[in-house]
Amino acid sequence: MAPSTSSTVNLNINGEKHTLSVDHRTTLLDALRERLDLTGTKKGCDQGQCGACTVLVDGRRTVSCLQLAVASDRREITTVEGLAEGDRLHPVQQAFLDLDGFQCGYCTPGQICSAVALIEEHAAGWPSAVTEDVRPQAGPPPLTPEEIRERMSGNLCRCAAYVQIVEAVAHAAAGTRTEAGEAAA
Repeated sequence: MAPSTSSTVNLNINGEKHTLSVDHRTTLLDALRERLDLTGTKKGCDQGQCGACTVLVDGRRTVSCLQLAVASDRREITTVEGLAEGDRLHPVQQAFLDLDGFQCGYCTPGQICSAVALIEEHAAGWPSAVTEDVRPQAGPPPLTPEEIRERMSGNLCRCAAYVQIVEAVAHAAAGTRTEAGEAAA
């Protein structure tokens, strides 16, 4: 008897559970777009180089074109569609709108998902390649434009809206820090 080439996966996407039978070769990107009609996640290069398909898997940014759907079984997946709370946009989404962090918009969902993870990673004190003091006791480095550019370097924008993207990420990060400080007070 030949081994099966498909499996049943349980995907938790944007807080909603989905059970799918998928070919073992199906990427998370194709499951999202083709099987679940979640088309916010874009297919760009299909090689993990452009970042247009970035989603959050267990809170970490992942290029969904390289992640197999079977490897996503029972994981928490957040797409750009799942970031807003009702009619209230996520602070990163709002910052991209307010500061024109997009032009054609094709890369924007991946940029936004990556920026959400970037802000969390920075707040947790994760260093980047340009972080000068990487000692844990140093805490998070200042979120300078250089830090943001390095941390967003896996997301390409063919329209070159990089200046506005950096501004939007910085603005959202500042708002997130302010909201966290107000919640702690």
